[in-house]
Amino acid sequence: MSPIHYSITPSDPYAHVFDLRIHIPAPLASGQLLRLPAWIPGSYMIRDFARNIIAVQARSGDQNVALGKIDKDTWALGACTGAVDIEYQVYAWDMSVRAAHLDQTHAYFNGTSVFLQVVGQSDTPCRLDINNANIEEARHWRVATSLTSAGADAYQFGTYQAENYDELIDHPVEIGDFDCVTFEARGVPHDFVVTGKHSADLPRIAQDLTTICEHQIRQFGEPAPFERYVFMTWAVGNGYGGLEHRASTSLICNRDDLAGRNESGKVSEGYKTFLGLCSHEYFHSWNVKRIRPDIPYDLSKENHTPLLWAFEGITSYYDDLILMRTGLISRQEYLELVAKTITRLLRNPGRFKQTTAQSSFDAWTKFYKQDENAANAIVSYYTKGAVIALALDLNLRHESNNKLNLDQVMSLLWQRHGQTGVAVAEFDIQNLCLELCRNNDVPQPAQQRLQQFFEDAVYGTTDMDFSALFAPFGIAFKLRQAGSMSDAGGNDKSVDDNRVDLGVLVTADAAGSKVTRALDNSSAQCAGISAGDVLIAVDGLRVENGNLEKLLSRFQPGDQLTLHGFRRDELMTFEVTLKAPLADTVYLAIEDESKLARWL
Repeated sequence: MSPIHYSITPSDPYAHVFDLRIHIPAPLASGQLLRLPAWIPGSYMIRDFARNIIAVQARSGDQNVALGKIDKDTWALGACTGAVDIEYQVYAWDMSVRAAHLDQTHAYFNGTSVFLQVVGQSDTPCRLDINNANIEEARHWRVATSLTSAGADAYQFGTYQAENYDELIDHPVEIGDFDCVTFEARGVPHDFVVTGKHSADLPRIAQDLTTICEHQIRQFGEPAPFERYVFMTWAVGNGYGGLEHRASTSLICNRDDLAGRNESGKVSEGYKTFLGLCSHEYFHSWNVKRIRPDIPYDLSKENHTPLLWAFEGITSYYDDLILMRTGLISRQEYLELVAKTITRLLRNPGRFKQTTAQSSFDAWTKFYKQDENAANAIVSYYTKGAVIALALDLNLRHESNNKLNLDQVMSLLWQRHGQTGVAVAEFDIQNLCLELCRNNDVPQPAQQRLQQFFEDAVYGTTDMDFSALFAPFGIAFKLRQAGSMSDAGGNDKSVDDNRVDLGVLVTADAAGSKVTRALDNSSAQCAGISAGDVLIAVDGLRVENGNLEKLLSRFQPGDQLTLHGFRRDELMTFEVTLKAPLADTVYLAIEDESKLARWL
């Protein structure tokens, strides 16, 4: 079978344009369709990548072939005999890990945003020629990708190959004058590639990633499900995100979060965040890329599932846990991260209105399209999913007298689903947990409590009893008020008992402080303050340079004040009765080390 041959060239970096060509040896006689995906796996929102295609034309030999667009992302070839060449251009100016980006500093693309699918021939082998830009700035550019070479030398331009279209679009490509360090984890070569200005300690990062990767490979069992793995990192002034692929991940991070050459082995808060991101995306190599939800992966439309709480939430639970298990962070640091996660959940009124299963199902239209009311209306399947995974692990350990845990569940998921290709249906995880309980003689009442836990946590909106959850492991669950707008929790610092809280999030604005969110039943919402309002004065004193919290510090709960602001171009007056902050800030105190050893 002759392969479908793709070619991509960063033809005009200044205009952010890629040139692409597809050679189709045998177009379908019944009429060949070409389609660009509307979304990318791992990011559950319709992105309509086809809107970035500038022009498409088709030729067979020296003859033009009719090519018409039949819907938003599909083209139909006219009648032809013999091979056909498709030529088109793609505009690439999406500074994210999801699409494509091109300028005179580098080129990056995901296949979903640039490679048209030859419909009906998705199982045909593919070849890909990756060409360099013809500009002076690109003379030292190289290629980073986990695609298999079909003649191209390591990190060089040339020809690569994929078994089919699905594989072709699951290996992003970074092109540029990047820095790279290579390391091995359980015999598997790994590359850490970083693009952008930075002063990272690459040997230190490679050493820490080796620790993380080897732990995860051992957790699921050797061999690893890939022969080579690539971390592609884009270091920027302000950014955070990652997207998993079958043998690589694309990351974007603050350059200051990368371990610096003069940090003397310290794990800064930023570097801790970055390592957690790497751990998260690497864990997805098993949990979502191969242990997959039961959806069709039709890239032309939404594919709904109630299981994102498990695929993202369980992964979010393990990302920081693995940092602790490998000694990259301390046990106390880990408990602080857990407390911060629960704090984020408790500060989200939407948890009382949307279940985690609903959040998963509606990710396409709610979680990925959040508006100013999101905190009041939805719950994050990442955050609550991580808390559910934590609670599931602790419940399994407690109810089985420490014979069972979430590690065993993940191992069975890997054996029964990841290694077999059998998709995970909605109730498979809880049924597997109950099966483990039966096989390990867990009493029936405990099994019933576990079943009720799933019902309440995944399909309900009530808060868990965190005190009861942590107590068997020697941990006291503590709540306090936030000490400031930036207090993320995790510690037991003392706070001002007379502090007040408007219940808003704000950003700096030239005129004052712009409200981005007003929480349900907060002082602000009860006074009529809404997202988008620009607050300009508190009791006649000007709001400027982030001083809103300082101005409010003169008051106590129950006090009344007048607050002025602009809504659009209209001056508004708000009479506010100030409330005390809710006790929604979590910290975890170790009370019995011997009991804690049953978990950490």
